[in-house]
Amino acid sequence: MKTEYLPELNKLVSKYEQKKAALLPVLHYVQEKEGLITPQIEADVAKFLEIPVVHVHQVVCFYHLFHQERKGKCHFSICETTACALLGADDIIAHLKARLGIEPGGTTPDGKFSLSVVECLGACEIAPMMQLNKEYRGLLNKKMVDELIEMHR
Repeated sequence: MKTEYLPELNKLVSKYEQKKAALLPVLHYVQEKEGLITPQIEADVAKFLEIPVVHVHQVVCFYHLFHQERKGKCHFSICETTACALLGADDIIAHLKARLGIEPGGTTPDGKFSLSVVECLGACEIAPMMQLNKEYRGLLNKKMVDELIEMHR
């Protein structure tokens, strides 16, 4: 674990009765700093929290919010679960693929944009929806997507 992260990580851990309970906030913090979670980061987090590395790896693999490869500065995560699918998520995904020139799971060569297709983001009432970096955006249409792309160029 990078020494400069320790003050903030210790502050995060102090909020919990058990050190291991801070796993999600610790992973979020480290990913925000590093841009992804590598196997070495998993090992460092496990050592810091005094838990088996396999527990860290399982969490990283389970949650789509943790990335094992670098994502673009603007990361579109499009929900493809039932409500979103029924209300046009596939059209939004196809539009993003065409506009960005990448497939889901890809990043543009300039590193500006990434596209992911994810399971339920828990906001069916605004379907079709996506998470754009940390923000939820809903009631998506192609015009809105185009505006977001231009805003982040």
